[in-house]
Amino acid sequence: MTDTDKQIFFLGIGGIGMSALARYFRHEGYTVAGYDRTPSDLTHALESEGISVFYDDNVNLLPFAPDNLPVVWTPAVPTDTQLYQYLQSHGAHIQKRAQALGQITSLKKPLCVAGTHGKTTTSTILAHLLRQSHIGTSAFLGGLSENYHTNLLLDSNSPFVVVEADEFDRSFHHLRPFMSVVTSVDPDHLDIYGTPEAYRESFEHYCSLVSDTLLLKYGLTDKLHIGSNAKLFTYSAEDNRADYFAANIIAAEGSLSFDLHHPNGVIENITLGVPVWVNIENSIAAAAIAMLNGVTPDEVRTGLASFAGVHRRFNIHVQNPQITYIDDYAHHPQEIAASIASVRKLYPTRHFLGIFQPHLYTRTRDFADEFAEVLSTLDEVILLPIYPARELPIPGIDSEMLLGKISLRDKHLLSKQALVAEIAERARKMVPVVVLTIGAGDIDRLVPDITDKLNNMNG
Repeated sequence: MTDTDKQIFFLGIGGIGMSALARYFRHEGYTVAGYDRTPSDLTHALESEGISVFYDDNVNLLPFAPDNLPVVWTPAVPTDTQLYQYLQSHGAHIQKRAQALGQITSLKKPLCVAGTHGKTTTSTILAHLLRQSHIGTSAFLGGLSENYHTNLLLDSNSPFVVVEADEFDRSFHHLRPFMSVVTSVDPDHLDIYGTPEAYRESFEHYCSLVSDTLLLKYGLTDKLHIGSNAKLFTYSAEDNRADYFAANIIAAEGSLSFDLHHPNGVIENITLGVPVWVNIENSIAAAAIAMLNGVTPDEVRTGLASFAGVHRRFNIHVQNPQITYIDDYAHHPQEIAASIASVRKLYPTRHFLGIFQPHLYTRTRDFADEFAEVLSTLDEVILLPIYPARELPIPGIDSEMLLGKISLRDKHLLSKQALVAEIAERARKMVPVVVLTIGAGDIDRLVPDITDKLNNMNG
């Protein structure tokens, strides 16, 4: 991907993975521009860094001539947009994001994290462990690190690059991992894969691409046929049959510690900087890959204690004796179950109000019963309308349908406009309470208002 003028254009630049690539090419001296449908904090950040972004599907806004123009495209942008059609018909060189990422990361030793759930947090923990150690790393992350306030880390002196390996549209098949974690293979993206079997087969092909070491969550060897010649290790939150596991877990309100057992010994009394139960498992996976590449036990302990989290991955926005407010990106039934379980373990006696914005009509259709089952474990639930993202509506598939399947007595369907006031009113009646907002759509834009409302309620 070279051009004499060093110009490059991004179709869908506001995506978290696309923005990391845009930042990379900007660092490499390219003039970078892009299109996205909707302005966001991330696109505004790119603009502040010198990257031109526009928001109308209008070919007249293109700052570059299309002939031989390198274009990075995400399938989240439909191929029938005017920009895509124009660039394709006028000689631009269009590559998927995954292809560009694969080419860039092939220049180093990619340490990849794949899986239906947990890959963003695990890869960000891994990047932090390496970054604060004597090893160092570059990283292309699927979320904004709270330690570094970016999704791109660059280190010319380190041979390693941490990569979130995304299974959407089989993107991770473009990677050539040196080592990889696989966290889970619970079926998702069935609009792309069609069947759970095809989804798992895609992970089996990905595993065959790993050259050195494959680290699987304990139990996945029963679900996947591993054809790789890579060395195989397993990890688990608590199962001592795994190669890497936790023991002596101590959970108190707002804190979490454990001992990490590994093939060469034990790292005692690890304290998590983000005390979430699911982060025990994420931290063990990240620590295993870090140690396999030279990070010392003391550096692991220090790194896990200083890890500040990932934006929208179990971020605590309000914390006082009456109200805890947490926001999380969870959007698959298993992810939501992990979020709810983590909250229950940290705050076992509090009333639990969950607010869920379903993401995609197809995902809501395919997992409606599973969503209803896990949401029914809350004390009270509020649903927002489905966030469509790239999809058109499907008749009969909406939040009202999902609400009808939830077995709770206290269940409500609200608009985004009514949500903030309603949360505060309900929380006031329930204290001490935990409020959890979950979803991968635009529910995050309400987080500041919810935070202010709940803080002022107790001010």
